[in-house]
Amino acid sequence: MTFLEVQNLTKRFGGLLANDHITFEVAEGEILGVIGPNGAGKTTLFNCISGVYRPNEGSIVFKGERISGLHAYDICRQGIARTFQLVQVFPDMTGLENVMVGTFLKFKTLEQARKRAIEFLERLNLFDKKDVRAGNLTLADRKRLEVARALATAPKLLLLDEVAGGLNSSEVLELIEKVKEIHASGITIIMIEHVMEAVMTIADRIVVLDGGRKITEGTPQEVVADPRVIKAYFGEDYRA
Repeated sequence: MTFLEVQNLTKRFGGLLANDHITFEVAEGEILGVIGPNGAGKTTLFNCISGVYRPNEGSIVFKGERISGLHAYDICRQGIARTFQLVQVFPDMTGLENVMVGTFLKFKTLEQARKRAIEFLERLNLFDKKDVRAGNLTLADRKRLEVARALATAPKLLLLDEVAGGLNSSEVLELIEKVKEIHASGITIIMIEHVMEAVMTIADRIVVLDGGRKITEGTPQEVVADPRVIKAYFGEDYRA
């Protein structure tokens, strides 16, 4: 059974076709990268999978059950969690309180939620920031905090939307190691990324979007050599 199956996914915003009949599959235990130029439809795709948007056409099946059209909180309960391209922490809450929001999906008592949240803060090297307001954290710390909150919901599939964006080289390398650790713990990952150093290093396969359509997919080595990908990123005259 395919872990996640996206079939002919289409999302329109008035006259704008943001996702145009996109089809792909994800195997359990895989790291799938999703790349493409700005405006390719990558975040819209994540919003459809996670329940932020309802697709106009097509289907999304997770672990054998159709989830397209469900509310975001129901999809999260099914085992899909996500981060956001623009970090969505609760700025007036502490690091600990932010992660506890995620733990309350599984744990109903304050003591259980707090204990579990601390575990994820330690896992993301954020324990020393547990009492700091999230709005006062650095961008790198806020991104890690968002990952910790997503993990606190105990997902089977984690959607990472440009977690390396805006980070310096050392922060990117640290992030890559954290993603590897998360994957090694048994979580399947789909990651949207513009930082090629991050996605090409750890992805098993890459799906490439352009203009709302999937133009190719394959291993990182196959994708970077594909003329369609070169054209999408660099234009018609690049090869010449």
